[in-house]
Amino acid sequence: MQKNTIKINSSVIPSQIEFSSVFNVSEIFIDRHIKEGRKDKVAIITTDGIEVTYGELFENVNKSGNLLKRLGLKKGDRILMMVKDSPEFFYLFWGAIKAGIVPVPINTLLRSKDYAFIIQDSACSGVVYSPEFSKEVERAISKVSHKLVFSLVTIGGLKCFMEEILLESSELVANSATPTDDCFWLYSSGTTGKPKGAVHSHKSMVITSQLYGKYILGVCEDDVCFSAAKLFFAYGLGNGMTFPLWSGAKCILFSGRPNPESTFDVIESFKPSLFFGVPTLFASQLHSLETNSCDFSSLRMSISAGEALPANILNRWKEKTGTEILDGIGSTEALHIFISNRLNDIRPGSSGLLVPGYNAKIVDENGKEVSQGEEGRLLIQGESTCKYYWNNTEKTNETIIEGWLNTGDTYWQDAEGYFIYGGRSDDMMKVGGIWCSPFEIESKLVEHPDVLEAAVVARKDDTGLVKPEAHVVLKEKINDLEKISEVLLQHCKTGLAPYKYPRWFQYPTELPKTATGKIQRFRLMLN
Repeated sequence: MQKNTIKINSSVIPSQIEFSSVFNVSEIFIDRHIKEGRKDKVAIITTDGIEVTYGELFENVNKSGNLLKRLGLKKGDRILMMVKDSPEFFYLFWGAIKAGIVPVPINTLLRSKDYAFIIQDSACSGVVYSPEFSKEVERAISKVSHKLVFSLVTIGGLKCFMEEILLESSELVANSATPTDDCFWLYSSGTTGKPKGAVHSHKSMVITSQLYGKYILGVCEDDVCFSAAKLFFAYGLGNGMTFPLWSGAKCILFSGRPNPESTFDVIESFKPSLFFGVPTLFASQLHSLETNSCDFSSLRMSISAGEALPANILNRWKEKTGTEILDGIGSTEALHIFISNRLNDIRPGSSGLLVPGYNAKIVDENGKEVSQGEEGRLLIQGESTCKYYWNNTEKTNETIIEGWLNTGDTYWQDAEGYFIYGGRSDDMMKVGGIWCSPFEIESKLVEHPDVLEAAVVARKDDTGLVKPEAHVVLKEKINDLEKISEVLLQHCKTGLAPYKYPRWFQYPTELPKTATGKIQRFRLMLN
């Protein structure tokens, strides 16, 4: 087999993919389209009216790779990307990979303390960020002892990425790599509040784009993809970038905050055929549709992940829009969805069946497989799973067990083999599809002078979606609980990412604890 090629065996199911021994994934996702005649076809359209063809994408990827090399980055160096959804994200990400540099897209909703930790933990050589995030990023850079080769804003400022790459050559020979070499990282909160760098190989994006994007969703060259989930998420990275690029399709990039009004406007104006959301957004959109309308005629399918989709949201969405939602489960560590419903086989309240190419088992606390119908921890196997956590052997050994990835989710299978979500195996919760640590919220609450102790648990709202609920023990009795709740809410909002603030406040006189003083959150959830 020649270098930089793949072979897909689809005689039964397209789950067998063979890679050549020399393989840089940028050539399959970027360069291939020039050879296949898509040079003048639009690859990216932004809601600001910018269009980028596959030919322009190819040239700017090469220029970006050359710029990173000129700035001093070498093979294997990491570059952090706090970059909004924009063509520059594509140029940086693929340019780095083609040059042998490891791109690390970072959650742009984080605060400076999180950025400072990741800069230090990753030992990155450079940071590239959009000006919208400059306050938090620059504050983080000032806090760390790690020395950066450079920091560069993508638009505006003294150093403008797009101005810099104009000086570079549009020709770049891909760095020699193998399918299993380190390619890119994604930081995950996982089962603790500390972010962990999940290291993915060159083959990972091919696996998810073919086995889920192509086989389950049927993404084709005529599709137009719109993802409300941002590119820095593993979910959004596939929806908004790798799936359309893999199939020669078009993607819509929206850099703003997704809400019912903004997403409806994009859907009506740009006519996507595939819409990727999360249950919290679908619930908000349904609420908006009670008084507003939207033309969904362009959609052939909607997709949901990030947290379990309540059956009533799925059913109401179909009634209101005439389109189906495919729900599934994936993770940062697995890169994308590994269990999913199918368009012709949707089970409300179920995550569906295994995506071809993946294996799963449900085990008890001793690691023994449970009987069908019994709950246990979900473990999965697949070629897209991360290799390890950077700089964290302990968590790697806890999460990757003899080739099986511990998802941290509790599941059971019904009599027909469909996977049913049963909650988390730890105290972590997903809010709006994003992992949220109770400890982080509790730490913020106890910073307030009126708070003695705090415990945060997951609680479902009226639509069945999980949000944080705070149980706060006050230092002194306060009669106006409504007022102190508003004070604590604003306190949390000023120091935490927007999705992490508590939606409800309870004020017990004490918190349930073990004999050793550990808070028993599960008892609060039962109240």
